[in-house]
Amino acid sequence: MRRLAARLVILLALVLGLTAPAHAGHRAPDFKVVAFYNGTWDAAHIDFVKEANEWFPRTAAENNFSYTATTDWNLLANGGVNDYQVVLFLDDAPQSAAQRTGFERYMRAGGAWMGFHVSAFTTNAGGWPWYYNQFLGSGNFKSNTWGPTTAILRTEDRTHPSTTGLGETFTSAVSEWYSWSNDLRTNPDIKILASVDPASFPLGTDPNQSWYSGYYPILWTNSQYKMLYANFGHNAMNYETNTRLSSTFASPTQNRFLIDGLKWLGGAQEK
Repeated sequence: MRRLAARLVILLALVLGLTAPAHAGHRAPDFKVVAFYNGTWDAAHIDFVKEANEWFPRTAAENNFSYTATTDWNLLANGGVNDYQVVLFLDDAPQSAAQRTGFERYMRAGGAWMGFHVSAFTTNAGGWPWYYNQFLGSGNFKSNTWGPTTAILRTEDRTHPSTTGLGETFTSAVSEWYSWSNDLRTNPDIKILASVDPASFPLGTDPNQSWYSGYYPILWTNSQYKMLYANFGHNAMNYETNTRLSSTFASPTQNRFLIDGLKWLGGAQEK
């Protein structure tokens, strides 16, 4: 009888083990990220979005956060982002008044944001002054380099949670680079994290669209909000064949900034 009882106990344990919930033993994500994109304009931006929507889910799985990508920008207007700790703008910015108001409300309520490249592009900063002049601080688009190239970047602040893993200088992935009408150095709320190192000059391959000198911020944050802007996100392309010629995620150091930056934005570094 004792032997039969022992077998029954073992059998019961096996059954319970087999029928345990599939999620048992899995950690809940440390934070949730939602990424907005359109993916409809400029083959280089479209290709970056495709690449980002492959790289971020893999990185999320490796670093215990969740990643959702969407083209429904109205989630900003109707409170659909409230359950997410971090919002990404991959290739655009909100266009409607309701979307813009919703995003500002989200950020003022303590939300977090990371934007790339064209998410800061505008020639009409006065059309949404809170975002372009106050939040980003950059104002209007002023100029760009062409064609897309790597750049040697100088880390200006290695104490920020997003930059502690960066060296004094590092080589970025390939991108087209933007400059701005506003001098971010004069804005007391803006903390520039990395800029173009003079060793990069001339930056660009077209002599008429290259930078030969000057000061160009690439990564920065606004101390009044939990935000990061990265002026990369434009892959080199063969426009005739629509073929990718470079990867935005080819620089391990640049990727370190993205991962550490997301963990800071999502609050994972505070746990």
